[in-house]
Amino acid sequence: ERKRFYQNVSISQGEGGFEINLDHRKLKTPQAKLFTVPSEALAIAVATEWDSQKDTIKFYTMHLTTLCNTALDNPTQRNKTQLIRAAVKFLETDTVCYRVEEPPALAELQKNEWDPVVAWVEKRYNVTIGSSTSILGPNIPASTKETFVSHLASYNMWALQGIEFVITQLKSLILSMSLIDRHITVEKAVLLSRLEEEYQIRRWGNVEWAHDYDLCELRARTAAGTLFVHLCSESSTVKHKLLQD
Repeated sequence: ERKRFYQNVSISQGEGGFEINLDHRKLKTPQAKLFTVPSEALAIAVATEWDSQKDTIKFYTMHLTTLCNTALDNPTQRNKTQLIRAAVKFLETDTVCYRVEEPPALAELQKNEWDPVVAWVEKRYNVTIGSSTSILGPNIPASTKETFVSHLASYNMWALQGIEFVITQLKSLILSMSLIDRHITVEKAVLLSRLEEEYQIRRWGNVEWAHDYDLCELRARTAAGTLFVHLCSESSTVKHKLLQD
């Protein structure tokens, strides 16, 4: 944390996009690059994060700012192909593909809650995913992986950073794509990603404040990542058409 050193937050349009101004200083990334984002809506969202800070700046609450810094600095130096492959690799260990046989109540809960989402994704992308009770997980066909590789290639580098962030939070490509495609809500996606934990809480009780804190944090990160993807995927053509309509 750092003491708040600015009074006003504003945005301005520069040559490379939209910039964030803290009083008369331009925001910079950790690698001292000019903090420039591709859309005005994203700039407003980031500015809101900075403006909502009180006496001290809590960087760990500023998920959109962090995602922008990652997109601008690319600390892992990965290209688009590497980002896509990393995202698709999550299919091999996807949360909703690993099922239990015992206890029967949890197995039934997984079937009832996860199967409809898997079925929707299979239909939406015309792929085969399935599930397994084996520790090795299901055998995901190569054609399924290639379909997701092809789909993710339609996103730009910024959006891909956000998609990987959401997948990392939910430990699931299936839930992440369902969320980004607006088939399920953030609350539903987080609940489904924590299904076993929620089952155990209902059975054995809650640890005072700890589970609630973890749940709120996961929702906040997942929501920020999803919003980031949508704001980075904005098309000026689509935007113009919406304004006309």
